[in-house]
Amino acid sequence: MSVPALRVSGIAKTFGGARALKGISFEVAAGEVHGLLGQNGCGKSTFVKVLAGFHAPDPGGTIEVFGKPLPFPMPPGAFRDYRMAFVHQHLGLVPTLTVLENLRVASITARRARVNWREERAAARATFARFGVSLDLNARTGSLSQTDQALLAIMRAAEDLRGADGPGLLILDEPTPFLPKEGVDRLFALVRQVVGHGDSVIFISHDIDEVREITDRATILRDGLVSGTLTTKGSSHDDFVEGIIGRRIARSVTAPAVTRGRTLARVTGVAEPGLDIPALEVAEGEILGLTGLLGSGYERVPYLMFGAREATVGDLHMGGKTTPLRSMTPKAAIAQKMALLPSDRPGASGVPGLKVRDNMLLLELDDFMGRFGLNLRAMGRRASALSAEYEVRPANPDMRLGQLSGGNAQKVLLAKWMIRNPDLLLLDEPTQGVDVGTRQQIYRVIRDAAARGAGVICASSDAEQLADLCTRVLIFSRGRIAVELTGQDITKDSIAEACYGHSTLDVA
Repeated sequence: MSVPALRVSGIAKTFGGARALKGISFEVAAGEVHGLLGQNGCGKSTFVKVLAGFHAPDPGGTIEVFGKPLPFPMPPGAFRDYRMAFVHQHLGLVPTLTVLENLRVASITARRARVNWREERAAARATFARFGVSLDLNARTGSLSQTDQALLAIMRAAEDLRGADGPGLLILDEPTPFLPKEGVDRLFALVRQVVGHGDSVIFISHDIDEVREITDRATILRDGLVSGTLTTKGSSHDDFVEGIIGRRIARSVTAPAVTRGRTLARVTGVAEPGLDIPALEVAEGEILGLTGLLGSGYERVPYLMFGAREATVGDLHMGGKTTPLRSMTPKAAIAQKMALLPSDRPGASGVPGLKVRDNMLLLELDDFMGRFGLNLRAMGRRASALSAEYEVRPANPDMRLGQLSGGNAQKVLLAKWMIRNPDLLLLDEPTQGVDVGTRQQIYRVIRDAAARGAGVICASSDAEQLADLCTRVLIFSRGRIAVELTGQDITKDSIAEACYGHSTLDVA
């Protein structure tokens, strides 16, 4: 048998009194794509940082890459000497540099003499030819699509491995959450070529279906331990779910048919560039899904309704009041008991530099104001109770929001809105990039809000999420509502078929 690309034995990592890794052991075979997945906080990020030399593990464990033991602590950048390359979610590209400069940065910076740009261009074209990708070498990287930027980052990492002495190990850390489906397909084709050239790949993801599609085997982490390694072809979606959260969950295939209640909110006369909505309404207790292909316009609706995106025409009818969308503001929306959970958590949903306590209670500060200012002790008690209720891990209201995993930060921000008991809850990709356990917790909060009579509008590119959650789904195409699905017609397949079936139609 060949030497494993990676052998991990008894790796542990302790931060203060908390053990993020509790002695994990697993192997990645040479020439395979190996998945690594688990809930937020399970230890994936910590392990990747150990592998890259950012963290030194606790004494006692070992890591071998192609049979060669890693030293601990590992000097910065030394992972390259052990035939490893990393592509993280944020890719590590410089948007103001050209495609050529980003692709060939290692060669360019290594030169002591003047750069021979003719040679660098020839090398870049050879790389593109090797992987069957075509990009404009002179384009600014920031002008590329998210898909093309991801492909560029992976090709650069693969070229770094090519210069190593023997096959290498490429670690892809959550490269797909912000890619459209066609972008994921292109990325997976590139991954298969990397493996076809003799290298091995670790694919880290929250998306079970993506892991099942691209990997040969997958290791699941739970609470800092390895809960199991599955052979992908012989394992079902539910097998992965059980490994991730420790139990099987009942997953509805279709949403039940319901009788719609009284109309809660109605939008009329929206006519923006790329968006034309004569009418859209949500009823009390309804979970309404909005979806379509990338650029179809559905994702703009929650922001227009909340006043977080400028509108020129259109009206919102809610609570017996008609408000022109051009004059709607977030302050006015909050006063009408509306809530918006944007997809951009660090940029628009919360304040990463503030504590969990402050983010949770940002809209409730008046309730904690006393003669001498804010009652921080009372805020801490309230935030601790909310952290327990919403299962925020770690349940420490004094931590900064930016220190939490993405899924736990999302719980904090959801709690911020739900304690106000909104009548209309507007969501944009509410479970993007979160693990399956956190997803089910978010579902429960949304369903509870609808059960008490709130209306929910959920804009999402996740067809499975919409099928599990929604009582009605509107499919957008070219800025217009093309299809409405209800009751038993709402399935993952029917949503995907409606999206792609109307992607080239000019809907009247």
